[in-house]
Amino acid sequence: MNFCSSCGSNLVKLVPRNDDRQRHVCSDCGTVHYQNPKIVTGCLPVWQESVLLCRRAIEPRSGYWTVPAGFMELNETVEQGAIRETWEEARARVELLAPYSMFNLTHVNQLYIIFRARLKDLDFRPGPESKEVRLFAEHEIPWDELAFGTVRHTLRFYFRDRPGGRFPLRTGTVASHARDFRFEAGPNDQLKVP
Repeated sequence: MNFCSSCGSNLVKLVPRNDDRQRHVCSDCGTVHYQNPKIVTGCLPVWQESVLLCRRAIEPRSGYWTVPAGFMELNETVEQGAIRETWEEARARVELLAPYSMFNLTHVNQLYIIFRARLKDLDFRPGPESKEVRLFAEHEIPWDELAFGTVRHTLRFYFRDRPGGRFPLRTGTVASHARDFRFEAGPNDQLKVP
């Protein structure tokens, strides 16, 4: 960020009065430009013993599998965003059941919120951002072809929780180190993942 969206003047980085961190501040009008994390929302759509995944048709990670998810839009709730993203990527209609996983990605300033959802029917197909959409049983999951660590962790938690029928909110931090992902579980999550 280089210029003020209010007056067009140059921005400087400084700690504004009554704040505790550096912000972009206009050198002329004094407007403080806050930069905040982006929220990614989506669904883990379930049909009987299977989950719906999408093979991405766009970067990043084109050709890899993911749950339907994406950035929230202005003027929508996190629930509306999850339903919209599921329709956009998989042309699937879902009933949201509950928030299921919430992961911090501090290295890219994102928060992922994934809902467990029930597919309303089997009328789904790829949307413009997907090459392929299909149901996978647990033993069919293409673990080496998953697009993101958040997807891997959400699926591992889900298949661990499913036999008991209890699906607590799973939280944690996914830290990226080049191509390697490290997962730091929340206080109630002791899942060990490779």
